[in-house]
Amino acid sequence: MSRNFPTWEMTHWDFEKGNLNEETKLYAVEAARRVKERGGRIHFFALGRTLEQDNIEWLKAIAEDGHPIGNHTYDHVNVKATKGADIQFRFQRSPWLIEGRQPAEVIRENIRLTSAALKSRLGIDAAGFRTPGGFGPGLADREDVQKMLLDLGFRWVSSKYPGHANSRPMEEPSAELIASIVAAQKEAQPLVYPSGLVEVPMSPISDIGAFRTGRWKLEWFLRTIRLGVEWAIENRACYDLLSHPSCLYVVDPKFQAIDLICDVVEQARGRARLATLEELAGRAR
Repeated sequence: MSRNFPTWEMTHWDFEKGNLNEETKLYAVEAARRVKERGGRIHFFALGRTLEQDNIEWLKAIAEDGHPIGNHTYDHVNVKATKGADIQFRFQRSPWLIEGRQPAEVIRENIRLTSAALKSRLGIDAAGFRTPGGFGPGLADREDVQKMLLDLGFRWVSSKYPGHANSRPMEEPSAELIASIVAAQKEAQPLVYPSGLVEVPMSPISDIGAFRTGRWKLEWFLRTIRLGVEWAIENRACYDLLSHPSCLYVVDPKFQAIDLICDVVEQARGRARLATLEELAGRAR
C-alpha cells in the first residue's frame, strides 16, 4: 500500500505496508491477465506481511500463471538504514520490535523472513530482490548490502533509480523536462557490480514520482512512458516500469499504462518484446 492513495489524507499505510486492500489485489490480478494475454509476464515483488493475510488465493493464481514474484522485504524497510529509526515507520512507532538488534541484523532478517514466507505459503522461491525505494547509485556505495544479498542467495537486485527532475505539484511537465526523464533511461540499464551481484535498474518516472511528488495527470504519465519505451526500442535497451497496484488502481483504473507498453512493443514488430527482470539479469551476466 502507498500513502496518499486512494485519498490524499491517507498516511496510515506507512505502518502496515503489506496489508493490501481488495482493490489492490484485484488490480494486480487483472494487470497480470492483460499482460499474459499480450504474450508477456509481469515481474511482481511482494512484502512478507502480505502473506500474513488469510486469503492469498489471488497471489497463488498470479504465481501459477507464470508471473515471477520477488522479495521486497517483510515491512518495506530501507536496506541502507544505519539507524533503527530510519529502517521503517513501523519501528519508529514500535521500537521494541527491534530492540537490542543492530540495523543490519533487522534488515537481513526482514529479507530472510520474506523468502521464507514465499516458500511456506506459495511454495515458490523469491524471484530476485527489489529494494523498497530506489537509489541513484543503486548499491554501488554499499558493498556490505551487496554481500548480504549474495549471502542470502540472491544473484540480482533491482535497487537503482536514476535521479531526474520533476515538475512542481500539479504543473504539466514541459517537453524539456520529459526529455530529461527519457535521457535518464541511459542510467537505467542492467550492470554487474564488482561483487558479482547484478543490478536491474528501475526506469523513471515511477507512478509515485508522477502521481504523489508531481501530482500529474494520467495523460502526462502516459506521454512520458511512451517516449521512454520508444527510446529503449530505438537504442536496443531495457525499460523497467516501476509501479504499484495500490497507486495505479486509483489513477489509472482502465490499465492504460500497462496496455500502452504492450501496444508499443507490439507495434515494434519484432524489435522488442516483453521480458521479466530475471531475463534482463541473465543478459547482464
